[in-house]
Amino acid sequence: MADSKQLETKITDKISEQMSVRREKLKTLRDVGQAYLNTWRTDISSAAIHAKYAECEKEALDKLAVEVSVAGRMMAHRVMGKSSFIKLQDAEGQLQLFLNRDALGGAEIYNPTKKWDLGDLIGARGVLFITKTGELSVKVSHIESVSKCLRPLPEKWHGLSDIETRYRQRYVDLMVTPESRETFRARSKIVSLLRRGLEDRAFMEVETPMLQTQAGGAAARPFITHHNALGMDLFLRIAPELYLKRLLVGGFERVFEINRNFRNEGLDATHNPEFTMVEFYQAYADFQDAMDTTEGLIRDIADGLGVSKVTWKGVDIDLAQEFKRIRMDEAVFECRPDLRGHANDKALLATVCLQENPEVKPLITWKAGHYLLELFETLVEPKLQQPTFITHYPVDVSPLARRNNEDKTVTDRFELFVAGCEIANGFSELNDPDDQRGRFMAQAQAKDAGDAEATGVDEDYLRALEFGMPPAAGVGIGVDRLVMMLTGQHSIRDVLLFPHMRPESVK
Repeated sequence: MADSKQLETKITDKISEQMSVRREKLKTLRDVGQAYLNTWRTDISSAAIHAKYAECEKEALDKLAVEVSVAGRMMAHRVMGKSSFIKLQDAEGQLQLFLNRDALGGAEIYNPTKKWDLGDLIGARGVLFITKTGELSVKVSHIESVSKCLRPLPEKWHGLSDIETRYRQRYVDLMVTPESRETFRARSKIVSLLRRGLEDRAFMEVETPMLQTQAGGAAARPFITHHNALGMDLFLRIAPELYLKRLLVGGFERVFEINRNFRNEGLDATHNPEFTMVEFYQAYADFQDAMDTTEGLIRDIADGLGVSKVTWKGVDIDLAQEFKRIRMDEAVFECRPDLRGHANDKALLATVCLQENPEVKPLITWKAGHYLLELFETLVEPKLQQPTFITHYPVDVSPLARRNNEDKTVTDRFELFVAGCEIANGFSELNDPDDQRGRFMAQAQAKDAGDAEATGVDEDYLRALEFGMPPAAGVGIGVDRLVMMLTGQHSIRDVLLFPHMRPESVK
């Protein structure tokens, strides 16, 4: 422990020394009026330069005399007397700059550039050429300091290896970790493909309230805030579901929303208190249609990324094959054949549940369905490696889903699992206001019995149902988990630009 603290102190002292030197250089820039200018403009990116000219022959490129104006962060600087090479990094990649004292206009202009630090933002203008080693570069005729970097970048060969620091200082992580940049580029594309896929299926994008007078639409503990002007508590939404279904009542038959939800729960590899979901609802459709749409969307996104197989959590996942579908009770019976025919035997399920998972803490309001779900999560969920829809969840644990026509103890609900992780949840929507009121009352009783994730009775939503909601199906997909799967990331923090962390003292 002492050695660790001593090392941390040495690193802090070293950083402080380097920052002092950099601040002296900043003072010099301030003295001549060249600190933090906002006059530089670019006309092309590094990626566009490589895409357009990488295949050019040296002589052909010289004849073209292509002049470019670029800017970015200095990631490497090699000085060789009257000449130097700078590795410039912009938003799309890297590009080499070649500086020569005479070409820049003499030592008065060239010499100060030799004192620039790694991480400094600079702008350069010049002509494209190919070096003797065959690298496409810019022969600089004019260069400026754009913004001074006062803190040293992580060491070149070690990068930003500390995981916690990568999450806390994502701005540095993005500077020095190409893999992180690619992950977030992929995330942006995945969201874009998701939106396009829904729009192509005639869904309309909408926005619903983030601040709600009553949290609902999911089983989760909400964040509570207070509105001073109205003198009332409000909840950050845990799901947009009940508002989106109000829109079905209003006559919009296909709607979706991609936005943030907030749940006051723990942090782990697949949970963050603030996360992104897409929810979409379709009138005159059932849970079978919803599964088809969900599977099609995921496959379309994978195709858009140019992949049909991904590796996630050490599992090779084939997204091209048809996703398996199996009832929850059947999945449990495959693990415990002795329970077949006893899906509604609360006493037996409770006994077996406690045998399989002694840490489970049942509430007094639990019914047979709660114990069946616990058995599923213990025995089955970790084994679901390839994409699998689990269907027919018990009514007891599905307060917003429509009862199945043949078996009134279960609902027309599904969840999609990949590599043991839930990706999506959907169902045929419950549009019977009387049945819904009864489900809400059961939730309210569970809440009174100590279930912090249970919700209450939403009278306005019930009023909306009384105007008549068309038969419909809805789905919620965890966008962060979808990105994790498609990019092979093991922690949700690796696909969130700024994941939640405990506060720290900035040094």
